[in-house]
Amino acid sequence: MNKAITDGLVLTPPAFENGLDVWSSQDGTPGSNTYASAANAAFVPADQDFGGCLELQKTTTVTKLRYMGETPILPGCYLRITARVKCVSGSLPSVRIAGWAGAAGGTHAAGVPETAVSTTMTDYGEVYEISAIVGTGDRNGVDLVWGTAPIYGHFGIDLTGANGGIVRVDDIQIEDITGAFLRDMIDVVDVRDYGAKGDGTTDDSAAFEAADAASDGRRVLVPAGVYYIGNHVTIESQIKFEGTVTMPKNIRFQLRQDFDLATYGDAFGDDLLGFKKGLQALLNSAGHESFDLNGRRIAVDGPIDLHDVVDNKTSYHIRRDVRNGQLEAADTTAWDTDVVTSQASYSASNPTRLTNVVNVANIPQGALVEGTGVGREIYVRAVDVGAQTVTLSNPLYDAQGVQTYTFKRFKYLFDMSGFSALSRFGFESVEFQCSGRCSGIMLPREGSIFRLNECTINRPKDRGITSTGGGDQGMLIDNCQFLSNEQGSLVEDRTTVALNSNSNDNKLRNNRVVLFGHFAVMNGFNHLISGNHFFQGGSSTDGIRRAGIVLTNPHARTTIIGNYVDNCFIEWTNEHDATPDYTSGFGFSALTITGNIFLASNTANWFKWLVVKPYGTGHFLHGLSVTGNTFGSVGGSVQRAEGVDTTFADLDKNRFRNITFSGNTFNGISEAAYNPVTIRHGEGSDASVWVIDCAPYLPFGGRVKSIQGVVPDGKVESGASGTEWSFPYARLQQGVNKDQIKLTWKNACRGEVHVTVRCDTPV
Repeated sequence: MNKAITDGLVLTPPAFENGLDVWSSQDGTPGSNTYASAANAAFVPADQDFGGCLELQKTTTVTKLRYMGETPILPGCYLRITARVKCVSGSLPSVRIAGWAGAAGGTHAAGVPETAVSTTMTDYGEVYEISAIVGTGDRNGVDLVWGTAPIYGHFGIDLTGANGGIVRVDDIQIEDITGAFLRDMIDVVDVRDYGAKGDGTTDDSAAFEAADAASDGRRVLVPAGVYYIGNHVTIESQIKFEGTVTMPKNIRFQLRQDFDLATYGDAFGDDLLGFKKGLQALLNSAGHESFDLNGRRIAVDGPIDLHDVVDNKTSYHIRRDVRNGQLEAADTTAWDTDVVTSQASYSASNPTRLTNVVNVANIPQGALVEGTGVGREIYVRAVDVGAQTVTLSNPLYDAQGVQTYTFKRFKYLFDMSGFSALSRFGFESVEFQCSGRCSGIMLPREGSIFRLNECTINRPKDRGITSTGGGDQGMLIDNCQFLSNEQGSLVEDRTTVALNSNSNDNKLRNNRVVLFGHFAVMNGFNHLISGNHFFQGGSSTDGIRRAGIVLTNPHARTTIIGNYVDNCFIEWTNEHDATPDYTSGFGFSALTITGNIFLASNTANWFKWLVVKPYGTGHFLHGLSVTGNTFGSVGGSVQRAEGVDTTFADLDKNRFRNITFSGNTFNGISEAAYNPVTIRHGEGSDASVWVIDCAPYLPFGGRVKSIQGVVPDGKVESGASGTEWSFPYARLQQGVNKDQIKLTWKNACRGEVHVTVRCDTPV
């Protein structure tokens, strides 16, 4: 680049022979004294070395010679001022290139260097060629670094040293030598050309923005050095980092064209810091909906606290994603679980609150709560130190009174719990490599539509995804893998949970979940669990199995469809209820289980795939559909597919209503369940009362609540050869367990009938 060529700029001052009225003995500014009639200056037309030249006698401490024309100073443009000087008599002075820096409005741009290094003359008649380079950028070889404040200069020379010497000065030359600095980077704009220092302390924010503004489609270059950024900076152009930037934590760095980890990692010289600054920019810009990790692996030395990283927000509700990379927990003590024990009071009248909590300030938000009468996946939602209370994610089923609780705060690779509300945040194609050191993701305290798509949560120490409040509303977990850190452990020894939820409308679809303690512990309702393969088998013969899915809201309104439920089961409880005895409502209701593959291998015969576990008395089934599923046992025999866990209470089987258990297939199952069920019963000898046992078929040990039909199979005979033409009447709920019916005929008779009965009231 050469502005004299490309833009037609005239840089070199006129020759002395054209007159001395444009040459000042002061700063060269308008109105300053000139050499046109000065007693100590004259034009010499025929010097043997210079031809026409200026003869000047040094009469002051600093004798100045300045061209009064305004030589422009442009960002990215470098000028070389050259003078040839010789001393002809008198004292030998020193000589240097000098100038006066002019800013907008003709003011002086103070604070920039205006004199170059002096050269001392030692011989008469010897020609000394002196030069200096002036420009905006702090580059090697630039003598006068002026930055971007000056926009023009008055250039010339200074004579210093002893007075009285007479010197002759050849015509002064000013030339554009920007090309000497450009090397092969003609398509870039260098931040140094706009005043950046790169010394790690000078604030280079304005220089970065000035370079960006001047780029005009070119790429901004950040050369080697450390550039301190003291104010928020947004770069609209593409940018390349050879050096790095440093900035306070709360300062944002927006890269609009190169918004990815590769660029941010280069910018900060560290991928983890670059990731954090990228996240900060992501939640502070309308320019991007996602941050690309470029397939890189980031070594993470402690929990990434998104609220702390972003620094200026407590809530956010615009869709943002992180894509395409891996976060890997480094081997540090930052992942160690914090464990606190504390005494507290609990009352069912205030179901999500612990009161009179001892040393409440020590209890961390997001901690898992353990204690007597505490259900699974209860977390600390909030802590009020002044009131000495702890708010819980869900009620406790049997913790009335005072006891000592244990609070365990797991550490997560990515922790969003500092946000009071965060919606529509997600990850796509990201692997969370927990390495058995930490957990995966902690959700915000409130928020909706968290998304995890085609991701892997690999070997979490305690939890894969944790909700401590309402941050899982409408959560979408699709096409992901959850790989346990406990794959070599017996089922009964596993403690990890792939995910939990507290709110409604979750979607778990097409995931693969390997050997956790539980796949999902889910409160709320309106969930869709579809197309997942979750398996939790073990190596022991007749081994224990644990629930894959735990539904803790009895009014589930949930569909479980098309899953492969492998060596685990669905458990339906009301453990998140402070008054677990039934008083009102729908009971255990609104659950649809359709088209799933249920498999068990090497299990004890009491294993079941669908278990209802009421934590209080009086509950019943009201709206359950189990249709089109396949139940199969290999390497052993399972007695039944379904059952009630009566640890705390049994179901009120007299109140069963609207249960469909049909269209399923059973392989290796001793007793298949149906509702309604059609039973074929035969009597070989005459009897007026036929007792029909329905127990093996009715689901959940149900009673015979209704009869839908009795159809003779062939002729019903009475006596030696007579036909019984009467129709029997039925008595329901017979026998000790009320799971039999009695058909009473007018006459003693024999034969076969098909009887259709139900364990519920269908409407």
